[in-house]
Amino acid sequence: MTHRVTHRLTHRRWFTPWLLVAPAAVWLFAFNVWPSINTVVLAFSNAKPLGGGHFTGLENFARVLDDEQLADALLNSVVYMLVCLPLLTVLPLLIAVLVEKRLPGIMFFRTAFYTPVVASAVVVALIWGWVLDDQGLVNGFAQWLGVVTEPVPFLTDRWLLLFSAISLTVWKGLGYYMIIYLSALGNVRRELHEAAAVDGAGPVRRFLSVTVPGVRTTMLLVSVLVAVSALRVFSELYVLSNGSGGPGGRDMSVVMLIQLYSRGFTGHLGYASALSLVLLAVTIGPMLLLLRLDRKAA
Repeated sequence: MTHRVTHRLTHRRWFTPWLLVAPAAVWLFAFNVWPSINTVVLAFSNAKPLGGGHFTGLENFARVLDDEQLADALLNSVVYMLVCLPLLTVLPLLIAVLVEKRLPGIMFFRTAFYTPVVASAVVVALIWGWVLDDQGLVNGFAQWLGVVTEPVPFLTDRWLLLFSAISLTVWKGLGYYMIIYLSALGNVRRELHEAAAVDGAGPVRRFLSVTVPGVRTTMLLVSVLVAVSALRVFSELYVLSNGSGGPGGRDMSVVMLIQLYSRGFTGHLGYASALSLVLLAVTIGPMLLLLRLDRKAA
């Protein structure tokens, strides 16, 4: 009798874990797996928002090779990544080392560095745009000091607009990556610092010989996160350019270009999906390169 009861309970319980993960699995499939599969399918069609379209083979990818606007967008995204990658990998680590120290009032500085992270990216970009406008705070102050005679075209010059957006991304991301580094610094053994100090190593030497090796894995993680987010930048460039993509649309990122082709009732979903796959391939490249460099360094 007891054996039968135990068998029934076991038989009833086998599906309990599946019931627990079912809501998350349905959500994952509906909003991640299925859209990804659908994007691959649409990339080989001429689908429109109001029509299914038909199979066109590699036509969309052939169009990618001749798209000058995509070439500008890829250049912008790569430059964005190459500038953000070293800045947002090293600067947050330096800040984390400084704010890790238990000094009076250090919590104020931690909060100050982290505040931009919790602010809305759109709101921060709007404020940044007002500051960098021709009649904004920076130009007004520079003209008042006599540094410039005419407003600097931060938001109307192609490269100045791009680097203005980069400065916004770096400023907003410092606090986020600082928190990641703070958690990693807590795992670096104090005995190593003390031993290095006894051997006569100064602060810089201890940083390079103890701190950096101790957080090397975290630095790789941060580098990958920065590279991926920089290649997928959207809000900063979109808001600072008022949605125009800068002069002649030459400051668009790849994500902005995808949004341009996919919006509205006459959007080209097939070509936008092909651009999404191109962005995926471009994003995977830096990740594999960083992993390879980390293995060589190890």
